[in-house]
Amino acid sequence: MGGAGGDDGDGISLQTSLQSERGGRGLPESRWAEPLSCEVGGSESRAAAESLRSAREPRAPQSVSVSNSGDGARRDDASMAVAAAAGPAQRAHRSGFVEVLVRERWHRVLASLSEEALILSCEENGHAHGHEHANGEADGGARGAFTFAEAEERVPETIANRKRCVKVVKQDLGGLGISIKGGKENKMPILISKIFRGLAADQTQALYVGDAILSVNGVNLRDATHDEAVQGLKRAGREVTLEVKYMREATPYVKKGSPVSEIGWETPPPESPRLGSPHSDAPTPPSLSLQGDRRYIPLRMCYVTRAMTTHDPENRQVELHSPDAKHTVVLRCSDSASAQTWFGSMQSVTSGLLEKGVSELREHAARNGIGGNREIRHLGWLAEKTENERQRWKPVVLVVTEKDLLLYDSMARMKENWLNPTHTYPLLSTRLVHSGPDRGSPQPGGELSFATRTGTRLGIETHVFRAETCKDLSLWTRHIVTGCHASAEMIKEVMTSCMYKGLDCRLVIHYELGFSVLAEGDGSQGQTLFSYPFERLRMSSDDGVRMLYLDFGGKEGEIQLDLHSCPKPIVFILHSFLSAKISRLGLVA
Repeated sequence: MGGAGGDDGDGISLQTSLQSERGGRGLPESRWAEPLSCEVGGSESRAAAESLRSAREPRAPQSVSVSNSGDGARRDDASMAVAAAAGPAQRAHRSGFVEVLVRERWHRVLASLSEEALILSCEENGHAHGHEHANGEADGGARGAFTFAEAEERVPETIANRKRCVKVVKQDLGGLGISIKGGKENKMPILISKIFRGLAADQTQALYVGDAILSVNGVNLRDATHDEAVQGLKRAGREVTLEVKYMREATPYVKKGSPVSEIGWETPPPESPRLGSPHSDAPTPPSLSLQGDRRYIPLRMCYVTRAMTTHDPENRQVELHSPDAKHTVVLRCSDSASAQTWFGSMQSVTSGLLEKGVSELREHAARNGIGGNREIRHLGWLAEKTENERQRWKPVVLVVTEKDLLLYDSMARMKENWLNPTHTYPLLSTRLVHSGPDRGSPQPGGELSFATRTGTRLGIETHVFRAETCKDLSLWTRHIVTGCHASAEMIKEVMTSCMYKGLDCRLVIHYELGFSVLAEGDGSQGQTLFSYPFERLRMSSDDGVRMLYLDFGGKEGEIQLDLHSCPKPIVFILHSFLSAKISRLGLVA
């Protein structure tokens, strides 16, 4: 049925178009969001196709989908299919239609939230010339489209970039049995993007996914728009002669699936299971479903937040960040209330999964340590304020141990990676300086933020963090404050070299005994120059450079100690000891 001709260099080139496509502009959403209603073969074929399309929708009467994109609470076959596909072990906590941001464009998708994953799926995009799926009862078996990988394997090397003429006889119910993409408006030739098994085009054994259609029954389509190509194929009659040329450079365009297939996510190597992951390798969920492309996003160790990477003036968005903090999925709901409901449901799932991972990490820390510590008091995601005006917040992982505050850029994959935090701040020299709502919140009532200040050799280091809920804010602030006090009781004593009245000395601050300055020079080694309990301290201050000033009301007057470096760590430790002692007395520090 098909004949090959020589390469006459008819001038179709995809280089410029594919560069544009890789640049992220993609096709206009309106083009690909239209129903698949341009089958070739007349009104009877269209009616039959509609019947087949309805017949092929999977039915799951026990699953109910509640739409959250203005559709109301209604049953939806697509959501039922996703819920059924999740299986009994992963029953959907919530499902409905939302929008997902892909390449700076919003696309309507079906979202289904299970106990371990978020599943996003959407209908196949493009125009089908013939039936996408044949009725199994009428035609003796279900017929699907060739995947790109299968189609590419079938392409002989000899036909690449050579014109061929292929005669196709339309079927009464199947039409041509192809889907097409491209068109002049997209700076692309008309390309065959799908060939459906057992239908007319497939029966020729001479057409391939990636073939550019140059003409139909002699009518030139080289400069045709997508709609013009659709009309040309519809008017072609029962016997259709297609002039085609296989274009291997069209691979990235034809291979490209629906928007959800372009969502990037972390793919851990099989030999490196993340903490909290099951020890046995679970089967990889399929990337495609009967409803089109489907993206399965595991939620273990993920971070759910709002208004971090994108502007959300209407309070309609929810963000999901991958454990490695390199990928983000932004969902947009129909209104603020729906967004808050989705946010609450997703955070509930991720919080439960995170706790399982933290339990495993606690066991590991008890055996091997974590960043020089042996106990994890609290661990989780927070948003840290940045100096970047474009993105005011970034995701971080904070860990409160028995004596340190550890900061990580992401959830460490391997257990040994937890040994090397990005930053380590001693709790003894760290204090909470702000906690509560702030302005510019992604949620009504203000941002739930808190700030920490740490005295370091370089001065004071300040961090502002944002929690997602009031409960989270309360947990974090309580763990940091009590952690500081517990650290003071555990460490009990700190000392540093100093100079007092020209003498080399050692300043000792003891949690129970108070302040002592001991001489270290020749002949006076260990001699106590003065000693005072905490309750005698009237005033303390510093110059921010190297001097510490203490006033105990004694005969020495104001004591000036040269600490040789920034005094802030000692000042903060002093205040932590005082705060812990006051708290121990049942007073508010």
